[in-house]
Amino acid sequence: MFGEAWIRGPVSLGGERWLTRSGCKQVLVLVPTLVAGVRLLDVLPLLETDHRIQLFMTASGDSQVWPGARDFADAQGFVRLPWQQATQTRFDLVLAATREDLEHVKGPVLALPHGASLLKSRLRPADPGRGYHPEHGLSRQYLTYNGRLLQAGLALTHDDELDALAEACPEALPTAVVAGDLCFDRLRASLPFREEYRRAFGAQDGRTLVVVSSTWTEQSGFGEHAELFHRVAAGLPRDEFLVVGVLHPNTWTQHGRSQVRAWLGDALDAGLVLLPPERGWHAALIAADCVIGDHGSVTVYGAALDRPVLLAACPEFQLRPDGLAASVARRAGRLRLDGPIRDQVEQAIRTHPAGQAGSLAAQVTSRPDQAGGILRQMMYRLLGLDEPVRGVPVSPVPLPDPLPQDGSIPR
Repeated sequence: MFGEAWIRGPVSLGGERWLTRSGCKQVLVLVPTLVAGVRLLDVLPLLETDHRIQLFMTASGDSQVWPGARDFADAQGFVRLPWQQATQTRFDLVLAATREDLEHVKGPVLALPHGASLLKSRLRPADPGRGYHPEHGLSRQYLTYNGRLLQAGLALTHDDELDALAEACPEALPTAVVAGDLCFDRLRASLPFREEYRRAFGAQDGRTLVVVSSTWTEQSGFGEHAELFHRVAAGLPRDEFLVVGVLHPNTWTQHGRSQVRAWLGDALDAGLVLLPPERGWHAALIAADCVIGDHGSVTVYGAALDRPVLLAACPEFQLRPDGLAASVARRAGRLRLDGPIRDQVEQAIRTHPAGQAGSLAAQVTSRPDQAGGILRQMMYRLLGLDEPVRGVPVSPVPLPDPLPQDGSIPR
């Protein structure tokens, strides 16, 4: 047998005799990538305390796996099943935030977005010389396999996605529910505790907290400007500013944690507070006075939370004109790395039209503050269980856990 050895436990042959709690509904959390795994952490509190349910995780793939997926799944403390064992087991529910490997799992799949909106902000390259085409996660190529729908439930964030789905894959409409954006709901629920997050970062002394965020790809902030984090950290005096760095999980997993830390060594020496890919960026947005970003979801969420935004990179020719990133780009200023960083940050904060982010927030979700209840209802319907009587938990985001600034890499 190839791959990892199968584990003895609840889903193994005769494994029931080892259990303390038997008869539980079995839910598989699919973690093909670190991005998908981090996103699904928002959903798990809706299920994990129910005594009738047991959660399992698996990092998909045997011959090829995405870096970081297995380590992330192991770190969550649930039973992680080897991929082959997971695909040979029928589950009562499968949670997925990506289309990858869904054709191999057994059980009703609830598909969720892994970023802000299923209508992706970027356009995909067409044939050479023919420009760019719209791309989204609602096309037939994403939602079906050999003519079969992959998901029993499809959670959408916005009413506009229903229109796109009706055009691209109408056979999936009966599975779709506009649930809203649970990540954004949790961010909003955290706003009353802003001072707690600022204290956790060490900015309770009145320093201006600036978040520098980069998505992945060569067109991202860090992809275009290797010195982005260093220029910002070095350009803002430490006694008045605190600079927090956020990098997309793909950057960490594709280049390696030690390599990323090495590349950012000068920025760390200049005072950059670097967050790990698994945790902290939500808290940083709550604490932020200004966000320097690009076309990624973190920047979008920051703008939707009414934070002043400066864009360090913005490949406008690759952005869907009616997408979230394009909306942010029309509002945000542009950061000039060859200019005085402090002046630009202070001007962005001073001229920011506070209280006018409502229209952008309305693009992020059509069901503000309702996603937890709708998603829980969807999951329990697929599980065939009555919902718990207790209220739906929409917890504030966790406090940050920055990486050490001495160059060491947590293992």
